[in-house]
Amino acid sequence: MENARDLLIRKPAPAYGRLKDGEWEQALAYAEDYKRFLDAGKTERDCVAEAAFQAEKHGLSAHIRHGKALILVRSGRKPLSAGLRIVAAHIDAPRIDLKPYPLYEKDGFALLKTHYYGGIKKYHWLAAPLELHGIVYLRDGRAVKVAPDENEPVLFISDVLPHLGADQAKKKLSEAFPGENLNVTVGSVPDPEEGGDRVKLAVLSILHRRYGMTEHDFQSAELCLVPAGNARDAGLDGSMIGAYGHDDRSCAYAAMRALLDTSKPEYTGVCIMADKEEIGSEGITGMQSAYFDTVLEGLCAAEGTQLRTCYQNSFCFSGDVTNAFDPNFPDVSDPLNNARLGHGPCVMKATGRGGKSGSSDASAETLLKTRQILDGAGVSWQMGELGKVDQGGGGTVAKFLAMRNIEVVDVGVPVLNMHAAMEVAAKIDCWQTYKAFLALYNDR
Repeated sequence: MENARDLLIRKPAPAYGRLKDGEWEQALAYAEDYKRFLDAGKTERDCVAEAAFQAEKHGLSAHIRHGKALILVRSGRKPLSAGLRIVAAHIDAPRIDLKPYPLYEKDGFALLKTHYYGGIKKYHWLAAPLELHGIVYLRDGRAVKVAPDENEPVLFISDVLPHLGADQAKKKLSEAFPGENLNVTVGSVPDPEEGGDRVKLAVLSILHRRYGMTEHDFQSAELCLVPAGNARDAGLDGSMIGAYGHDDRSCAYAAMRALLDTSKPEYTGVCIMADKEEIGSEGITGMQSAYFDTVLEGLCAAEGTQLRTCYQNSFCFSGDVTNAFDPNFPDVSDPLNNARLGHGPCVMKATGRGGKSGSSDASAETLLKTRQILDGAGVSWQMGELGKVDQGGGGTVAKFLAMRNIEVVDVGVPVLNMHAAMEVAAKIDCWQTYKAFLALYNDR
């Protein structure tokens, strides 16, 4: 019989101690699959293409918008009037976008003008190896994918050397690295042809040879710089994954994988991979778009069900990462209410800033149902908030689901180095997040 201490006091513990026989091996195998997804999905377009490919292998068709947002649906036994089981995650990540007219020559170098995307610490992107990714529509309408192969040279944004950095060091961090100065170096050898802009011409010749593009084609291009290199095991024990894009591809992959691994659910399961979360979920591929409603409205109409009836009976996990407690920076967090690496996915009642501004703030009823789903499936999980009150804050797509009258709560992977070129997540947390989403899809 439990004593009072065991019964009454919460005892947080790492998720490793709750694994069943052979489950750690499953978690490691899952991590390898996830790393391959990260390597294939350096941009939201790449993620959509990979998810659509995986879905097709499992007999599911993907609803895709502009190649940057995706919906997968697994039909359930119950009618759509009974509601959906939804996991919504985003697949965009902070990066460096090119401006519409990016290429210029200065002082013997060819460079690209950029406009950063999302919340970044600009200095993370200086003196770091970068890759050019994206899509170009040529004048004749052909679409050309731009992506490096493993032997292609990296690109970079230069930084002043410490020997000459006295003036830079005097500036505030927010002022020392102006966004307008994040210019990418792409060449230094002039074209043999006489005339001006010879280095720029040499770079354009390379782009034309590889992709068939001219400088005019930048006008109908979507190109960005992302960190070069593949996902790697992190830590001497290999227990973590160091990679670009854990926020929020760790949750997007778990949502997709869980739906593909679900068969004959009671409720129809929906995986949403949304774009533009890092800039407010705007645009036709963001979670505020009516695109998602249009797809689901079509499904409901085929059954004679009103979309609003379907929504009000649905339950959703907003799959998004949160900050993991960092012993190097303990002062920004409340240790009692911060997610810990290795303790499973974090359920967040509220996000937002200050007084929960911009948060859907899940109800007690929603949290009870979440507890029942996760505990019933043996998921190791935790609750937390995004750092100390008034320290900062952030948001997710949850509020845009709530605006549709869908019951929703945030559930996601704790991450170190969030929004950096190399984020870090624990393999056990990625695995337990997958189990959490699988439990939702199999809710009865």
